Amino acid sequence: MSWTHRRRWTSAVLCGVSLALAATACSSGKESDTAANGPQHQTGAISLVYAQKQGDQEYFIGEAEGAKAKAKELGVDLKVVNLGNDANKAVTEVNNAINQKATGVIVVVPDPSVGPQVAQLTKTGGVALLTSDDQVCTTGPDPAKCAKDQLVPRVGFSGTQMGTEVGRRAGEDFKKAGWKPEETAIVDAWKQDVTVCTDRVQANKKAFREAAGVDVKVIDVGTDNTPSDAQNKISATVAGNRSVKNWIVMGCNDENVSGGVAAIQNAGYAADNVLGVGLGAYLACKEWRGGKPTGFKAALFINGKDVGALAVQTIYDYLKNGKAMPAEAFAPTTMVDSSTWQQAGVPCS
Repeated sequence: MSWTHRRRWTSAVLCGVSLALAATACSSGKESDTAANGPQHQTGAISLVYAQKQGDQEYFIGEAEGAKAKAKELGVDLKVVNLGNDANKAVTEVNNAINQKATGVIVVVPDPSVGPQVAQLTKTGGVALLTSDDQVCTTGPDPAKCAKDQLVPRVGFSGTQMGTEVGRRAGEDFKKAGWKPEETAIVDAWKQDVTVCTDRVQANKKAFREAAGVDVKVIDVGTDNTPSDAQNKISATVAGNRSVKNWIVMGCNDENVSGGVAAIQNAGYAADNVLGVGLGAYLACKEWRGGKPTGFKAALFINGKDVGALAVQTIYDYLKNGKAMPAEAFAPTTMVDSSTWQQAGVPCS
């Protein structure tokens, strides 16, 4: 090999090593590697798509408002899409975002089973991915069975923390009411394939036992997380348990508790015999605003606006400044009831 050829060959090898080292540095095991699909350090305009399940729900409406306000503040072009409960639409809208040259996608998937497909699409398309509210796994349909380093970074609330606060409040109110455990039953209602819902419910059960100091019969009810489905399913539960004198209602969100409280009161139980503790407060406040007796006694206020704003800020910082997206980032929560919800700033449209 001539000196000239040897020198060219050596330079090529060194360049290859340098590129390999650079690639290694870019995937050094930081929390954000799972979603580090998009180009970082954007010098031009940033465009985002926020694709939400159940976009007509109060919480997600607030989330969209918070996202839009933060995007305007940062000079980001933001498009919000309502996926409803259509998992296939989530895939379609992510594809649309890629085709429209979006630099980032924030998604609340209607069903976690499409998570791997969404993650692969954004990775192939070179688009940054962040989830809000619900977890998404890049390698399988069930985030609960996913290795932590394969979960897409998420902005939202801590399911365990929220469930703990709900269960603690329910346990404390149960003690104050003086109800007998053998005459009482707990309905815990949630969409059972949504990981964050399961986290909340497991935590509320544990916290209730600790706060109440006794065991109370628990009836798990699977729903689609809507008030109507919760009401239908819990109506059947109540009909099959007429010996129960007092009901406690908890679940994944305000929808489940609202539907549960309505079902129990429609079955002839007085508001004083129902203890519902919601999660969201956006439906609970409507009960309190009317001033009528209700079994909806308290709710954990989670402000969707905070989550939407935090999600946009998080993906912006990643794209604009190369700041790693944390595995999870949480917004604050506040427990409210009929006497405190207005002071806490719960929006009640």
